[in-house]
Amino acid sequence: MGVSANQVTNGAIDTPILLRAEDNGIVTLTLNRPAQYNALSGAMMDALQAEFDAIDRDPSARVVIIAASGKAFCPGHDLKEMRSSEDRAFHQALFDKCSKMMLSINRLHQPVIARVQGVATAAGCQLVAMCDLAVASDEARFAVSGINFGLFCSTPAVALSRNVPRKQAMQMLLTGDFIDAQTALRQGLVNEVVDAAELESATMALAQKVVAKSAHAIAIGKEMFYRQAAMDLPEAYAYASERMACNMDSHDAREGLDAFIQKRKPQWKGR
Repeated sequence: MGVSANQVTNGAIDTPILLRAEDNGIVTLTLNRPAQYNALSGAMMDALQAEFDAIDRDPSARVVIIAASGKAFCPGHDLKEMRSSEDRAFHQALFDKCSKMMLSINRLHQPVIARVQGVATAAGCQLVAMCDLAVASDEARFAVSGINFGLFCSTPAVALSRNVPRKQAMQMLLTGDFIDAQTALRQGLVNEVVDAAELESATMALAQKVVAKSAHAIAIGKEMFYRQAAMDLPEAYAYASERMACNMDSHDAREGLDAFIQKRKPQWKGR
């Protein structure tokens, strides 16, 4: 396993704000501001953006796990940083930076899995919703609580409304109320809820299932999945048909089908 750290540190404490570990194609990025419950400061978003850009260019990276240190996953933006300026341009730049970082998750060739413990609120809940998959501790809780402070969680609403049914999303957005992990599972915000002691192993097991598949097929499939979701039905089927034909022309598709017919393990070529 390889381990590295982002160069930005937690103030006077010489610890990195983002940790990176690699294990057989699985890259784990760990938010590391536990004293601030891993709030998304501008520096944290810059660090995540830099890692996503590097990972997207790295064919050896097969799956990304977003994890967090300490008791919480992420409470959203750093509120002290948000209130450090009255300038609208400052706030616009901050939210633009966040939106770019969130969209990078969607545009990565690799699937991204959130590993969630404790609370995930506002932009922290948005981060979970933007990930392709999510595994949560049974102690995890989720909210988009900006409304409690006079701020409607507009950018988190974009991701939340694409995961959770509309009326449930609006209830969260209008009340700021928390939902527990089992409710998040029922409503589609997370894929799996496990005992807190099993969170790391369960997330890794899911990542390993994905790593065992063709990187080429996954890259094609992830892009197709999100693009077709914005299309009407006939357009979506036309696009999906073109993508399947393209996929079928690949080495990995031919190898996978041959391996099945010949009753052997496929040898993927990679992305």
